[in-house]
Amino acid sequence: MFGRSKKDIPGIDLEQKEMIENAQKRIKQKRGLFTHFVVFLIGSVGLIIIANRPNAEDIAIVLGLKWWTWVIFAWLLLLAYHAFNVFITKRLLGPEWENKQYDKLVKKQMKRVEQLEKKVEKEHVMPAAKTAANTSTSEREITMIAAAGANNELGKDGDLVWHLPDDFKRFKSLTTGHHIIMGRKTFESFPKPLPNRTHVILTRDINYKAEGCIIVHNMHAALATASGDENPFIIGGGEIYTLGLEFANRIELTRVHSSFNVDTYFPEIDEKKWKVKTSIHHPIDDKHKYSFDYETWVKV
Repeated sequence: MFGRSKKDIPGIDLEQKEMIENAQKRIKQKRGLFTHFVVFLIGSVGLIIIANRPNAEDIAIVLGLKWWTWVIFAWLLLLAYHAFNVFITKRLLGPEWENKQYDKLVKKQMKRVEQLEKKVEKEHVMPAAKTAANTSTSEREITMIAAAGANNELGKDGDLVWHLPDDFKRFKSLTTGHHIIMGRKTFESFPKPLPNRTHVILTRDINYKAEGCIIVHNMHAALATASGDENPFIIGGGEIYTLGLEFANRIELTRVHSSFNVDTYFPEIDEKKWKVKTSIHHPIDDKHKYSFDYETWVKV
């Protein structure tokens, strides 16, 4: 289905990769600051030499200072701003600060939802399941939807390793009109955003942007963002499925009956915590090279 992920760096997990990327950014920032400082020194000396040549004429004198003095002063302010941005702003208001602020906002939103639920319960008499949309996994249906091979294979190099038209149709039918939660790599594997669905992209990259999509940085925030949806779907890739397993109470799994050479896997389902509610078989035919089953798993 859409459980796909582009190939990661071999032997490095995603958290380590993010740390390496952040370190590389800091190195580039500091290298850029050093280059700026060297250019500033050379440029300042050059301006002084040019302005003090015997045949040079002063352009303006303001408060007793020559024009080139003001140029150097302005440049020095720019250098100071560059240094402040590298050593102060990026350090104090970096990824950790933003994640903390985001978590605070999510908690406020969830508290507000709880207050609205209590208000609705007091003012209106109706079944508890319909009182209000909420973020609790026990009060609504959170579904992970995926297609996996016999050994939980999902895909390779950011793409699927099978073509199952009927499974695509089923995916579209189930997810249309809902929030779909995915990782950045899964989203970037789409030719374009999927129509009639709200895209929630979970990524550690705090600067990531995608037009028309909601960007979050943890699963709690993703589910809080989709709090108005009675049945949001988690659609991959591999790491997002692993994170979502704790929160989901339903899995729509297309089990493809074959083994494949892949680099991304669906997490192992603990049959002590999950059970198959329904299973529908789809045989091989002229449009489907492999047979498969539509399995619906529910949390025990």
